[in-house]
Amino acid sequence: MSRRIAHLDLDAFYASVELQRRPELRGLPVIVAGSGPRAVVTTASYEARRFGIGSAMPASRARRLCPEAVVIPPDFDAYREVSRTVMGIVRDQIDRVEVVGLDEAYADLTGLVAPHAAMRRLVGDVREATGLSVSIGIGPNKLVAKVASDAEKPAGFVVLSREEACARFAGASPGLVPGIGPRTVERLAAMGLTTLGALAAAGDDQLSARFGGRMGPWLRRRARFEDGGEVAAEGRVAVSESRETTFDTDIAAAPDMEAALRRLAGELCAGLQRHERRGRTIAIKVRLSDFTTVTRARTLPAATNDAAEVAGLAVTLLREYAPRRPVRLLGVRVASFVDDDGQAASVGASAAEGQLALPL
Repeated sequence: MSRRIAHLDLDAFYASVELQRRPELRGLPVIVAGSGPRAVVTTASYEARRFGIGSAMPASRARRLCPEAVVIPPDFDAYREVSRTVMGIVRDQIDRVEVVGLDEAYADLTGLVAPHAAMRRLVGDVREATGLSVSIGIGPNKLVAKVASDAEKPAGFVVLSREEACARFAGASPGLVPGIGPRTVERLAAMGLTTLGALAAAGDDQLSARFGGRMGPWLRRRARFEDGGEVAAEGRVAVSESRETTFDTDIAAAPDMEAALRRLAGELCAGLQRHERRGRTIAIKVRLSDFTTVTRARTLPAATNDAAEVAGLAVTLLREYAPRRPVRLLGVRVASFVDDDGQAASVGASAAEGQLALPL
């Protein structure tokens, strides 16, 4: 039986949630972003995207590109609630689902009698329940499904075989494929490999000489849309939960840094306590003014979600590191979750959420 994998991607998710709450803004360029000088765009409506605005763009630049845009601060509690509703609908209809973010998931359709009809029904159910549109990509593996779901947004429904994906995207940049980042695209371009078709036709020896014996052939396989990854079963172990913040201006005073860590630890532990989660590993993330980023972690003998304990260890780790430059970002993370019996804990849909470093 041939595999059939779907990728579901909620269109302009955060902006779409805001438009459901503020219908008077429909048709206008809407940007979801913070207000600080270092804030970045979380997402933008399709009207705003026509001005060249995209996710992760500095909010200040987005405002310059579209001065008339409506800027809304992100509300992650609302986004999580809508995400839970959507993913609940997906799980009710598909047995094997892998949630990979608040706004996207993979579904294994292998064995369904009418998989395309099932996905169209699901799209309708999501729209009826939430008002949101979903783009669907279906293919023989996760890679084809992922790229297909992006091909005709919004509200796309694209079904491709591996061979059809190779033909359709042969002229696209290698950066179209997840996992091939901008620096790799630049290195490929220096070799004259500026399209997926060219990369797919390159020899393994040529690629291995430039990227190494493992990455070189891997790049060629990605360009050929070869992917053996399975849709992960629910119940994966949550890696971590974290909170981090980027300061409007760099901070250099130790008391200010420690106060920020204590605040982040308090917010993080409040969430852990609501979900009755405890972890043994406490970590901090520090990004300096020159963008150097370091992490420091320590594992406790017993799991905790106590704010004072987490904050105390986070501050200790910061003091031991003693940043040599002003700091632009700080974060606190709790990992290695355990259950009441001290065993490694597992979660379902919340695993994907728990790994997000949420802007504050």
